[in-house]
Parts: sequence; C-alpha cells; structure tokens
Amino acid sequence: MDVRFTSDPQSIQRMTAEEIRRLYLIDSLFVPDSTPMVYSDIDRSITGSAVPTNRPLKLLSSKKEMAAAYFAERREIGVMNIGGPGAITIDGKSYPMQARDALYIGRGSQEILFESKSSASPALFYFVSYPAHEKFPTTHVPASVAEQVKLGSSADANKRTINKYIHPKGTKSAQLVMGLTELESGSVWNTMPPHTHQRRSEVYMYFNLPENALVFHIMGRPDDTRHIVMRNRQAVLSPSWSMHCGVATQSYSFIWAMGGENQEFDDMDPIDMMSMR
Repeated sequence: MDVRFTSDPQSIQRMTAEEIRRLYLIDSLFVPDSTPMVYSDIDRSITGSAVPTNRPLKLLSSKKEMAAAYFAERREIGVMNIGGPGAITIDGKSYPMQARDALYIGRGSQEILFESKSSASPALFYFVSYPAHEKFPTTHVPASVAEQVKLGSSADANKRTINKYIHPKGTKSAQLVMGLTELESGSVWNTMPPHTHQRRSEVYMYFNLPENALVFHIMGRPDDTRHIVMRNRQAVLSPSWSMHCGVATQSYSFIWAMGGENQEFDDMDPIDMMSMR
C-alpha cells in the first residue's frame, strides 16, 4: 500500500509540478489481477481499484498501515464499476455489478471478493474507503436508482449530470458520500464556479477519456492556484483547504467521494471568480 503524507496551504506554493504530483496524483490504478491502493493522511482515506481477469480478487488489510485483521474491520467502502459485468461477494453474499453500479460495504464486512463475468471484458472496480464510527448495512445501488441533479449550461461549457449514490437521503453511511458526474458532449468544465469545503476532503477519479485526452485539475489556494495534468482513470486527492475544479480537452466523467465532518452535499464555501489567480 502506497502511503501519502500531504502538504499544508503554504508548502504547496513552493513545490514543483512533480512534487505536487507525487503527493496528490494517483496514477497506479486499474492494474489487471491486482488491488493497488493509496492510504492518505487526508481523513485517512484509502483509494484503490480491482480488475479481476483470470481469478477473483480478495480485498486484504494492510496490517502495517491499518492494524486490522480484515480491511473493513473499522472501515466503510464505496465501490463503483466502470467496466464490464462483474460481482462483489461480501461474506458469502454475491452482489451483481453492472457498469455504473455502486456498492456500499458496511463496517464489519470480513471477506470481500471481486470478480468479472468475462476475462475478455473485465469489471473495473474503483473504491474509496474511510474510517467508520457506526455500522450501516451493505447496499447495492444500481445506476438506475441514483439521485440525479442537472447543472450547468452549454453556453458555459459545464452542462453535466450529478448522480448521487451514497448520501444521507439515499444509501446511508457513517461519513462517506459518493457519486458520479457525467459531462455532456461539448462541456469540459467541472465544479465551476469552484468551491472549498473545510469540513471534508474529496477524491476525484477521471475516466471516459481517450488515450490522447487530458484533464487539467486545478487545486490549491484560490488566490494562488496550481494544476495537475491528468489522464484517463487517474485519481487526485483534494484536502479540505484546497479548491478543486477541472477542465479537459473533451467531455468526460468522474467519480467523487468525500469524507469528513459533514455529509451534506451542498455544504460548500463558494469562491469568488474575481479573486482567483
């Protein structure tokens, strides 16, 4: 497990682009027959993936970093599938996972197995985990039941649909909030106008981008911004003090996951566009 210790708002002003990438960019996901993970000191999140092709993959605890007998001993997990059909088995119970389905895995779940229906078109499981102070039931959330919110406009190049999967008015959790945003053709800006939310951190994972497309993920202090160049199926850590938005060379999708003090989706501190530098 890769362990990341991130910076404060002042330190990032002195960092090179490569130093910022090493701290915040996760570019090691979606390795066939593997479960790469990044453990961050930002709200103790764990971000990872599982791509089972030749065999089922078991999600194991990293005892050095987690000091746990099994992964979800004190944690909850949100999983989304962005690949072919698959299934996740939790303590002997199997949950079918189609593309864009989510699964909330509650604290105390002991055996977690990922599998694909076909090795030719494997499932691509992406997950984010936070510590959980309370146990909530494991719940399958099909894409068809996600709460949808339409935002933006074509004129502003940010017309998008926000799909909420794990949230207080839907599938409940201890602190995890998770969903999927899809931009329409011709729209390239996300989370614009931008914001911060001091009460929680966030992880973005960008996908549905061709090989030669780019995302410029903008972060840092609003009056002294930085950016990270990102590609398909890469994730980025966003600490609570950092603004976060992005623009790409074409439309795309991204999965967002948050953890911290407050689960209310609209608990944001908007940024005055005229103050950005």
